[in-house]
Amino acid sequence: PYGYYNPKLTSKLDQDGETWNARLQVDAGPAMTVTRLDLEIEGLPIDDRAMRSVRAARDAFAPGQGQQLDHALYERSKATIQAALIGVGFLDAKLETHRVEVERASNSAHITLLWKTGNRHRFAETAFEGGQFPSAFMQRFIPWNVGDYYSQDKLLELQQRLVDTGYFSISQVQPDIEHAEDDSVPVAVMLAPAKRTLYTGGLFVGTDTGFGLRGGVERRWVNKRGHKLRFESIVAQRLKTLSSLYQIPLPGQDNHSFNFGVTYRDENTDTSESQTLRLAANDSRIWHGWTRTLGLQFLTGDFTVAGQKGNTTLLYPEASFTRKRADDFNFPRKGWSLTLVGRVAQEGVLADTRFAQISADAKWIHGLGEHGRFIARGSAGFTQVDDFSKLPPELRFFAGGDRSIRGYSFQSVGPRIAVEGETTPQVIGGERLLVGSAEYEHYFSPKWGAAAFVDAGDAFSGKDFDLKIGAGLGLRWRSPVGLVRVDLGTPISDTFASGVELHIIIGPDL
Repeated sequence: PYGYYNPKLTSKLDQDGETWNARLQVDAGPAMTVTRLDLEIEGLPIDDRAMRSVRAARDAFAPGQGQQLDHALYERSKATIQAALIGVGFLDAKLETHRVEVERASNSAHITLLWKTGNRHRFAETAFEGGQFPSAFMQRFIPWNVGDYYSQDKLLELQQRLVDTGYFSISQVQPDIEHAEDDSVPVAVMLAPAKRTLYTGGLFVGTDTGFGLRGGVERRWVNKRGHKLRFESIVAQRLKTLSSLYQIPLPGQDNHSFNFGVTYRDENTDTSESQTLRLAANDSRIWHGWTRTLGLQFLTGDFTVAGQKGNTTLLYPEASFTRKRADDFNFPRKGWSLTLVGRVAQEGVLADTRFAQISADAKWIHGLGEHGRFIARGSAGFTQVDDFSKLPPELRFFAGGDRSIRGYSFQSVGPRIAVEGETTPQVIGGERLLVGSAEYEHYFSPKWGAAAFVDAGDAFSGKDFDLKIGAGLGLRWRSPVGLVRVDLGTPISDTFASGVELHIIIGPDL
């Protein structure tokens, strides 16, 4: 199978008493080289972007001209092209000619392959069986229309959408090829309802929040229209929250939903204390590959920052756009994420001050070699506000902490003011933010790795940018519950910070 057609065999038979020993020596000889490859796919559209997978499989066919003949590789390459043709709807594609001509005298091989695609199939109706919702409701999850060209990628997308809803314990999507008529393929979806009420709970630890307990209950569907209701509570050393969310799915194939939420938050950090109540209503959908959320926020509460007590009431619209891409979201070696947020309030319209704010968070991951990853991260923000003292801590910019500048404690970087009774000026937060990070991870086993990082940036107001730098080393563990990151960082040449800071993060990269 490896292309050696001119082996030389030498045999020898020796007698040792009553024992005969046979010796065989095989010289494989020169390997066959493919001197000509004729590969044609008859009926393949030339400029159709959907054919990229087929063209890629064709262009990557091996063994190619000038390569050693390898029959196992030859069979795999044929199977790859056949699978690619079926994947884009050529369900009747046939390999009409498949021939390998070997000329032993010249140690050469000529490969001839001819596929005939036949007609390209389209999607017919989709039938759902075993689910708890009417067929009209289920149509919103189908990422194609009747009459669109058949695509296995679309079938996988439907499968993933059904899994992501949380409505079903079983979701199997299969083309019903046996009942295909006039080049149209019906799709059969078998479903089984998930447990209707889900309870969650557990301990957690974070260097920004301290040790804590998280608990929640979710009604996965409230009615036949797929409404959802969720309650969650967090009780940690420096953070306590109680929140509820009611979600109403809306018609369409873009994960469209309308959401109502209420959150009470009591946070106590080294920088500030706050007790706030937030009411939110928003419209969320997939828009050109982005998760787009447009909504209205109402925030009211009391807070203390750097010894200054305040209270505020703010009503403001908010828009956010988020996009993520990765080869594997559990442990990406190639991926990125980007989140953009904008909000604005007008004084007098249930708002104590006028402000406008935009922010951006980005992350990029790229594999280096077999065992390494390079991770770049950045955050930026800008606020224009009439009365900064009316902004609660969660609408001010701070730097420092696990996901900011490591080596500094949570929210310990920003503009400072003198406070009576304190020996050093205290952080009050800023109107602007600029932070960047570079990190290299190297895994010395499938589960364990180490990291080195440098983070830099500042939270500031006006033009008073004062670059803060933190650097350090870390340990990585790919645990059953997700990636665990344990980092030790230290500030570089800072008047207000020194020593080593511990940072612990558990969860996905993106």
